[in-house]
Amino acid sequence: MINRFMIILLAFFWGLSVASCGGDGHKPPKEQVKPAVAQVPSPHGYDLGAPKKTVLPEALHEISGISFFHNDQDTLYAIEDETGRLFSFHLGDGRFPSWKFGKHGDYEDVTVLNRSEFVVLRSDGSLFVFPKTMVRSGDNKGVKIYSKILPKGEYEGLYGDEGGKLIALCKNCPDDDQRDEVSGYVLQYDDKHVLRVTDHLLVEVQKSELKSIHKKVKFHPSCLARHPLTKEWYIISSVNRSLLVLDDQWKVKAMYDLNPILFKQPEGLAFDAKGNMYISNEGVQGNANILYFAYKP
Repeated sequence: MINRFMIILLAFFWGLSVASCGGDGHKPPKEQVKPAVAQVPSPHGYDLGAPKKTVLPEALHEISGISFFHNDQDTLYAIEDETGRLFSFHLGDGRFPSWKFGKHGDYEDVTVLNRSEFVVLRSDGSLFVFPKTMVRSGDNKGVKIYSKILPKGEYEGLYGDEGGKLIALCKNCPDDDQRDEVSGYVLQYDDKHVLRVTDHLLVEVQKSELKSIHKKVKFHPSCLARHPLTKEWYIISSVNRSLLVLDDQWKVKAMYDLNPILFKQPEGLAFDAKGNMYISNEGVQGNANILYFAYKP
């Protein structure tokens, strides 16, 4: 009687053991599933949440504009808004040589015109123009200055193309309602090779979509560039913590928030020939930097 009871009891516990171990006497390992990391809203081909950062030296603490020169896609050129110097460097090599083009002033952006000249924008609407050969030679006596060539206002964004057009965006112009629109001006050489304002354009925004670090919400463009492949315009407004993408008619297609932890004070924007995007940040409670965003269409 006892033996039959013991046999039944052992059979019962053996059945429980098999059932709990998956039927083969071994507990299967649990699959380790990593939670998916959501990509922040970004323009097509980019991830605004995953840049590669290059820290800049103290000399570029107030970096305010960056650009590539045609056929020189390994070298970034940059200005900062005080000393009137043009810097050139390769990201990661630790060297930042510079060349003096002007006196101390509030310089806001740099671009390349006609594949041959640098053009620097001062905040009062003045332009400083000089060929790349001058930078190489170290001579600065031939810099051409167009003093306050743009209408009265404060300017921060400048873009030059290969067809001979310069486009300057006004950050704060008295005739603009910056809650809804800002002015842009087109400049070209005349038949005497003198730059002149030839056209006016408006960039219209929806004030309901804007934010600001200030109490009054206004649209204040900090920089602009054109995507070399899609031909879309990209505009950054640092005060609004926004990146805008526009079509070739200057109509806003999308607006993206910029994380203030990554984008401390974005003031410069450039693309290389492959569409990779570079955004420079002035130093705010730390070093200035350049953020690199690979283009993956």
